[in-house]
Amino acid sequence: MSLAQLISAPQLQQRLGQENLLVLDCRFALEDPAYGRRSYLDGHIPQAHFLDLEQDLSAPVIKGVTGRHPLPDPSALVERLRACGLRADSQVVLYDDGPGAFAARAWWLLLWLGKRDGLYLLDGGLKAWREAGLELTTAPPSNAPGDFSAQPDNSLLLSAEQLALRLGNPDLTLLDARALPRFRGEVEPLDPVAGHIPGAQCAAFTDNLGADGRFLPSAALRERFDQLRGERPLDNLAAYCGSGVTACHNLFAMCLAGYPLAPLYAGSWSEWITDPQRPVATGD
Repeated sequence: MSLAQLISAPQLQQRLGQENLLVLDCRFALEDPAYGRRSYLDGHIPQAHFLDLEQDLSAPVIKGVTGRHPLPDPSALVERLRACGLRADSQVVLYDDGPGAFAARAWWLLLWLGKRDGLYLLDGGLKAWREAGLELTTAPPSNAPGDFSAQPDNSLLLSAEQLALRLGNPDLTLLDARALPRFRGEVEPLDPVAGHIPGAQCAAFTDNLGADGRFLPSAALRERFDQLRGERPLDNLAAYCGSGVTACHNLFAMCLAGYPLAPLYAGSWSEWITDPQRPVATGD
């Protein structure tokens, strides 16, 4: 079974009430860090627990050392997920407002912790849920605490040092999930240095979605990533973005397309530029 699975709003609505279902609300806004929790309290999918990108799905930033969203401590994340009810047999549905980037970050973290089945993204997110006319609630969820046992798999990770050694390898396919103007270095709204890692290709995560905000069919995603990869080997793919969030959207989409799970440079651009000795490129 693919590591990446989608579920529609009507399908999720039919599953509500199942004993092993765990729904996780991952809404967040970079420009308003309190937005996600505030929105959750205003109304969420029944039975959903809230996970905050910065409080739950990231570790504290160490200025000048880490990127903007360092990976969380595995034991702290597992404790938080157990409190939500995570068990080995849980069927986990993740959602955000719609594009799926924050939900995909949680999906990747669950894979990293060793949860390899029963993971779904709500296709179209809360926007699709609302468009289907389905109810929201302010009631807290009632899941009993879970007993999930984590086994972090660091083979899914690529460090800055490992990536630096691979730059210049003609077999490397390095995909940057940020929008093209940021990739080119024309604008940089979040980080102090503009540009991209040399040799990377722009693969904006938003291009994984159709006009309706849902993921493209798997065949279309396969065509997209085949074009980006060319003749380079499948086992030399890697993904990054600004801070290790939207890159997870590309990793999810690649799995939907039938690709194996590629490693994530979790520190991404915001970590790469903390060392002025690391090379920077601009333009295409």
